[in-house]
Amino acid sequence: QVHLVESGGGMVQTGDSLRLSCETSGLTFSSFVMAWFRQAPGKDRDFVAAIRRSPGLTSYTDSVRGRFTISRDNATNTVELQMNRLNPEDTAVYFCAAGSDIATTPRYQFWGQGTQVTVSS
Repeated sequence: QVHLVESGGGMVQTGDSLRLSCETSGLTFSSFVMAWFRQAPGKDRDFVAAIRRSPGLTSYTDSVRGRFTISRDNATNTVELQMNRLNPEDTAVYFCAAGSDIATTPRYQFWGQGTQVTVSS
C-alpha cells in the first residue's frame, strides 16, 4: 500500500521560511516524478513544483520560482520543499504527489493528506 505523508507545515509571518517534507512508502520512489501542489480555501488545487526521477530536473510555477526549492532523496524516499520569503498568498494546504509523468495538472497517481501552511501579514 502506498503512503505519502507530509509534514513541516505551520503558521509563520511574511518573509519567513518553512521546509515541507514528504515521506513515502510502498512505491519504487526513484521511478516516480514527485510534485507539490497547494489548495487555498475555495480554490482549485494548483501546481507548485515538480522534480523528475533523475537527474532531478525541476519545474516551478511562476509565483514561487526563485523562492521555493524542491528536492528529492532517493535513498530515503523523501521529497522536500524549501519555501523562502513566504507571503500571505502562499497560504494553503500543501499536498505531495507521485506520478509517472511530470504534469502541472493534478493527474498524479498518489497523494498525501496535506499539510497546512498559513502566512500572516
